[in-house]
Amino acid sequence: MHRPLPLAILYPVFFLSGAAAILYQLVWQRSLFTLYGTSSESVTVVVTAFMLGLGLGGLAGGWVSERRGISLLIVFGLAELAIGLFGLFSLPFFRWIASWTAESTGVGVGLAAMGAVVFPTLLMGATLPLLVAHRVRESGNVGQSVGELYFVNTLGSAAGAFLAGVLLMGALGQTGSVRVAAILNLLVAGLVLGSSHFRDRP
Repeated sequence: MHRPLPLAILYPVFFLSGAAAILYQLVWQRSLFTLYGTSSESVTVVVTAFMLGLGLGGLAGGWVSERRGISLLIVFGLAELAIGLFGLFSLPFFRWIASWTAESTGVGVGLAAMGAVVFPTLLMGATLPLLVAHRVRESGNVGQSVGELYFVNTLGSAAGAFLAGVLLMGALGQTGSVRVAAILNLLVAGLVLGSSHFRDRP
């Protein structure tokens, strides 16, 4: 059995995870709009790609959370690590995809946008059900666990959106802002995985 993560760590890391997620959404949407245009069709496709990934991630996270014998904290930490690593190379990756789909329209643009963001957004969508299941195993209260974690994550998203609007995008641009988001993910992964390792040692 893995020991629960103290709330003094759990809440801050999910706050930072929410801040990183909204930074990615803002930067990646701008990047994809730059590559594919800002027509109503391309905007719809990009937003749909994000929502699809988050929705599938929520389902995947819920499925994993029902598996016994799995450390949900470690899965969460690995998901944050993967998001952070993807984030570091995301903008060059988007440009590479765009170079291969420059002549595409309609369905081609939609598939390219979805292919670009489905992996990281799937992982983002999985984080909430993973942590909720972890918290429920400790507290036994589903409503309280969902409410607390959703509040903390949403608060982090609000803080991330505010910082992006008033500071990061203007001072650091898209590249610098996405690096900040990646650093937040890697910090979260390090805190969760490191804490899990030391707490589970005999």
